[in-house]
Amino acid sequence: MREMHRMRSMSRGHHIFFEEGTKRGRKFDKLKNSDLDDHREEEAGDRCIITHRRSSNIASASDSEIYNPAAPKYDASNSLMVLEDRCPFEPSTSNSPFSKSPWSCHMSPRPHDPSSTDASGNALLGMLVRKEGPIYSMAATGDLLYTGSDSKNIRVWKNHQEFSEFKADSGLVKAIAIAGRRVFTGHKDGGIRVWKMSKKNESVYKRVGTLPTMGDYIKSSMKPKKYAEVRHHHSVVWIKHYDAISCLSLSEDGSLLYSASWDKTFKVWRISDSKCLESVTAHDNDVNSLVAGFDGLVFTGSADGTIKVWRREIQGKGTKHFFSQTLLKQECAVTALAINPKSTIVYSGSSDGLVNYWERESSLSHGGVLKSHRLAVLCIATAGDLVFSGSADLVICVWKRTSAGEHTCLSVFTGHTGPIKCLAVEKDMESKSSEEQRWILYSGGLDESVRVWKLSEQAPNNIVQYNQQHNSTTGAPILSSALSFSTRGRSSPVIR
Repeated sequence: MREMHRMRSMSRGHHIFFEEGTKRGRKFDKLKNSDLDDHREEEAGDRCIITHRRSSNIASASDSEIYNPAAPKYDASNSLMVLEDRCPFEPSTSNSPFSKSPWSCHMSPRPHDPSSTDASGNALLGMLVRKEGPIYSMAATGDLLYTGSDSKNIRVWKNHQEFSEFKADSGLVKAIAIAGRRVFTGHKDGGIRVWKMSKKNESVYKRVGTLPTMGDYIKSSMKPKKYAEVRHHHSVVWIKHYDAISCLSLSEDGSLLYSASWDKTFKVWRISDSKCLESVTAHDNDVNSLVAGFDGLVFTGSADGTIKVWRREIQGKGTKHFFSQTLLKQECAVTALAINPKSTIVYSGSSDGLVNYWERESSLSHGGVLKSHRLAVLCIATAGDLVFSGSADLVICVWKRTSAGEHTCLSVFTGHTGPIKCLAVEKDMESKSSEEQRWILYSGGLDESVRVWKLSEQAPNNIVQYNQQHNSTTGAPILSSALSFSTRGRSSPVIR
């Protein structure tokens, strides 16, 4: 009965995930389906909060379609083995970008030929397989890729080959952040571990501490005012997370580390001395995502359905964060946040399968909605003018934002046999300077694999463009397809 109560208390969206083995009993292989939301804008003073209201039902896939453990197995010795003949998830809607994209065709199970490329340079390079459990987190820097799983291992890959590994003593790895030669890992047990790469050998990593440090934890535990009341009237030391870490993010100048947790808070750490500067109770439910952005702003997304903006102010040697505004208020959980490299757009993913975005140049006004998935968006990444969204529907959608503010779906990648939990992007160092910038995309899933994709910002020659009409009364765009559209300054209708 307790577990069912928890499941009901979390049912704020179209598809809600419950992660197995956590303190709150959530499991990723269980989905709760409700109604799809459409949108309306609600005025709140001088700013606009986007709210979602339930309207009509939408067909959803069964659990077996979402994650099939009996899917074809792969040869771990062949890192270049590609996709199976048929993806376990086949969207049926004709308006889905899955069916419209020229990259929705499946690849046959054969070794990838590096000499064969398509018109736009988009291709699957291979798959990194190390059966250690689902992949929950990853981070890419330079030519190194770090992946975290529920095996408690942090594995390091270089040039798409296994390069090194280091192991935490407890807690599956839910978040990874890189700051120079330091690697920060966030874990299910609420701890943050700090690792340092050897100057002599970049394959050697040594654990150099934890956040909070043992000394700071002991000092705080000796002072009653340093305790905070949490669930069930328990008191805990305020500088330590008491539930799973959901994400880690660095400030723009790299001096601060932010950690968000299912304990409803985010904490601010000074990297130079590992001090916890502040703990902020940010939401009424789990904080699922956090990104430190431009102008000293911090964005947090929660299972309570809101996205909040926090303003950082310097106070002496420390910092203080103040609530600024609410960007989004809805019934479904916010699951992912990202900011584009130019620091002009904030993107969010939700459990209803939608990607919302806000524009900096217009005081964070709502720019529009990208209808890209049928199930929950679990991760978002950006690179150049591209936006990548990974979902529980087993596909990755690639969008490009043009100078005119339009978003076009360039590609839809298929092949994962489990929900896609994390994404990371880096520049393709092999691309020639005279060519358009190419990117390497890494995707990690609950199918225990990491897939490596190569792509460019060039649109395929056979991409389908659709005309856009406008409502004669409101001027809002009426979209005939989710593939290519502009929703600048308006909340777009949901395309079914």
